[in-house]
Amino acid sequence: MNKVYCYSKCSTCKKALKWLDDNGVSYEQADIKEQHPDEAVLREYYKKSGVPLKKFFNTSGKIYKDLELSKKLPDMSEDEQFRLLASDGMLVKRPLLVSGDRVLTGFKEDEWKDALL
Repeated sequence: MNKVYCYSKCSTCKKALKWLDDNGVSYEQADIKEQHPDEAVLREYYKKSGVPLKKFFNTSGKIYKDLELSKKLPDMSEDEQFRLLASDGMLVKRPLLVSGDRVLTGFKEDEWKDALL
């Protein structure tokens, strides 16, 4: 089963969910604020994703900006970054799609089409 971590007020998440519905893709939805992945799960997703860990951060989010993470991340260890990501779902890039052995951060229609159709 495909799992999609979303935030209900996020327009990109709404667009992604509409795309899934329009293409008849079944999925389980999780609220990234209330049911965000813990550190172990994030590590697993990161390994499957094949993207740099920085791509897991919601760089346009309020918390990211308030904490000035653009300045701090380069000096943080991977362990520190995972702990930080696991501390608040609003720090995690959304939507986060988990489909078998594939994990995609953000919604890029072409990537989702390749992964799901």
